[in-house]
Amino acid sequence: MALIYKPLSLLISVLGGMIAGALFKQVWNVVAGQDDAPDADDQDYTWRQVLVAAMVQGAIFGLVKAAIQRAGAQGVRKTTGHWPADDRRQRTKAHESSRS
Repeated sequence: MALIYKPLSLLISVLGGMIAGALFKQVWNVVAGQDDAPDADDQDYTWRQVLVAAMVQGAIFGLVKAAIQRAGAQGVRKTTGHWPADDRRQRTKAHESSRS
């Protein structure tokens, strides 16, 4: 199952990054009235403008990442009957018990 889930998860993550980038661009346009968010090294923006842009971008990327990861895990469970993180937890427990 991990052989299928990992590559699929990677592909979905890339698509999620693209979606998050487009969503951030739209949100920033509405919030700030600008097409592009300020770059950290652009001297025409204040610290506050740069940090607010970074905070909004991080929140959107985090939200999209969590939503996509959760939906993928639920899809795996519906398809296979197993939750993807269960395999990882079992491997961790097995590794910890073998070191004892």
